[in-house]
Amino acid sequence: MKKLFTFIMILLAGMQSAYALNVDAFMDKHIAPVSDAVAKMIFYPISICGSKVPVIIFWVLFAGIFFTLFFKGICVWGFKHAVDLIAKPSKDAKDGGGEVSSFQALATALSGTIGIGSIAGVAISISIGGPGAAFWIFFGALLGMSIKFVEATLAVKYRRFNSDGSVSGGPMHYIAHGLTRKNMRWLGQPLSVLFAILCIGGGITGGNMIQINQTAHQIIFITGGEHSIFHGFTWVIGLVAAIIIGLVIVGGIKGIAKVTTVLTPTMCALYIISGLIVIFANITHIPHAIALICKEAFAPTAVAGGVFGTIIIGLRRSVQSNEAGTGAAAIVYAAAQTKEPASQGFVALLETFLTGILCLFTSLTIVLSGALNSTQIGKISGIELASNAFQTVIPFFPVILSIIAVLFAMSTLISWAYYGQKAWTFLMGEGKKRVLTFNIIYCLFIIIGSAMNVKSIIDITDAMMIAMCVPNIIVLYILCPEVKRELKKYCIEHNFGKWVNPSWFKNVQPVAVGEEK
Repeated sequence: MKKLFTFIMILLAGMQSAYALNVDAFMDKHIAPVSDAVAKMIFYPISICGSKVPVIIFWVLFAGIFFTLFFKGICVWGFKHAVDLIAKPSKDAKDGGGEVSSFQALATALSGTIGIGSIAGVAISISIGGPGAAFWIFFGALLGMSIKFVEATLAVKYRRFNSDGSVSGGPMHYIAHGLTRKNMRWLGQPLSVLFAILCIGGGITGGNMIQINQTAHQIIFITGGEHSIFHGFTWVIGLVAAIIIGLVIVGGIKGIAKVTTVLTPTMCALYIISGLIVIFANITHIPHAIALICKEAFAPTAVAGGVFGTIIIGLRRSVQSNEAGTGAAAIVYAAAQTKEPASQGFVALLETFLTGILCLFTSLTIVLSGALNSTQIGKISGIELASNAFQTVIPFFPVILSIIAVLFAMSTLISWAYYGQKAWTFLMGEGKKRVLTFNIIYCLFIIIGSAMNVKSIIDITDAMMIAMCVPNIIVLYILCPEVKRELKKYCIEHNFGKWVNPSWFKNVQPVAVGEEK
């Protein structure tokens, strides 16, 4: 209790100073220019067919295509097995070590990816790029499934068990140790450090600031807008959230998993039920909405700079929402209780797919409701646009959305606190004081994010999240033969998927029922 009291006092002291500086104006004046400069560097563009295309988008897109082909469409043939692993978990999974079950790891990863970006982020993309952006958001999720499989498999294979029984893993570890085993320490060490730094940055921005920013905006929206008691004082909302998050994350991954396994299904169910009400109310317009999304996805005259512009906006949002290629979720998958690395790889397929479905859900609701008209396309509109879409059918939906937004934001804030914490301890070393230091920094940025301009946060969020893909994907290419060997061993052990590569099963006899494997 003494530590918690000290933690809260530090936050209050920090905000007392921030208030004296007029935090809202201070953030826009001093922090926003820095975030804009970083975003321009990360998204350095080249000109293609008259559209300016950030080179880094092709880096992620090609990786998704490559791993989908390399593992022969694992997102398709491995999907049912992934569901079976969650529905019928192995009884001896705990024998492999780990801190949380596969389902708890999935729920925590989902709570990190299915955040406010699945609502506000999608709405922003559609408002800028038109309905066609929705197609590329979902397409990016399908390609991202195979990337996530590789990340999760490697995370379990190269995880480290600490003396206190906790687990440390993720890209920092498989980059450093995986390349060291290949006599490439000269490359693995700097890339692992670079990834850890970017992960901390991604956690503070995409997993933190954008979440609380859009939540605060929605709360202000339903409490009177410019006449709201919070108008000009959004940091107060951030302060309350920071205290709540601080109380949760002090419990480590086990405490986090207990919260997310309840929070994730609840918030998803609430959002999906609300969305279905809107969709069924406009059920006769569904064929037209789907046709419009597909048409605009390939329209050469699309508002966002033609088809390439629409693709870029969609894929940028896809990477930010499902995080495939960033390696973030692999950090929590490393803590899963399993003795077979590939099994958690299969489970990870569900995370990216479900995130894509939820984003598509938001897109359909906005398009079907007619909330996005021709005069709005090309202008930035976030959670307010989604709220207006639902409100066309459910008049009191802004209140419901505020509850959902708070749940989504809190779940993402919790998960990314863990991701950033593990990246921090990778750089600074394990220890309770080091963890507490990061937690305080992270919670202070919750307050800062609540007061920043949304345009600046979107830019820095996309930049930091996608930058994580550079060192991570480089190593995924190098280590993917190891993942293929793990997959081969797993398929033979469980005697399934023979059509993937029949040569794997030559001279291998099926295991009899009840026989020891």
